[in-house]
Amino acid sequence: MPPRAAARPASEVLPTAALKAPGLPSGITQVEVRRSARRRSTVSARVEADRIIILLPAHLSAAAEQQWVDKMVQRLADKRTTPAGSDAELAARAVQVASRYLDAAAGHELRPTSVRWVTNMDHRWASCSTDSGAIRVSHRVQAMPDWVLDYVLAHELVHLVEPNHGRRFRQLLANYPSAERAEGFLEGWSAAG
Repeated sequence: MPPRAAARPASEVLPTAALKAPGLPSGITQVEVRRSARRRSTVSARVEADRIIILLPAHLSAAAEQQWVDKMVQRLADKRTTPAGSDAELAARAVQVASRYLDAAAGHELRPTSVRWVTNMDHRWASCSTDSGAIRVSHRVQAMPDWVLDYVLAHELVHLVEPNHGRRFRQLLANYPSAERAEGFLEGWSAAG
């Protein structure tokens, strides 16, 4: 009888040198593999804060597992496009978010006077000056998926007509289809930081 291979742990953080994918997506520093005996054939991956979590069946061979890890890291890297880099691109993106999700619900166009990236915002994702109509977005959001950036912009755009987080604010923001998912992402990112 051949010797039994050592059992792999249920969860482990992989050294980045073990990845064959070209590189981790922006904002990602770790890849964690979670093995489950209950999982029979499906493989899935998600991003939590600065980590990719890959869920695998425990019965996979080390070689099959490595192939899946590389495939899933690459798949997530392909999905995580870098958000608009310049202030002009960010402003154009804000107009796009407003026209696609918010203008009709608000009953008029929601247009800020300016939108720009800032590096001095460490405890908030963004801010909106309701007096001037200026929106500032933390540079930390640049490392996040586009749908999270769009949510942050939608949140601040709604503040142009609703300064508080009351019922009408929540109703307007609910027009952004990934609002709940983005809120969870941001909460996870904050908790991990």
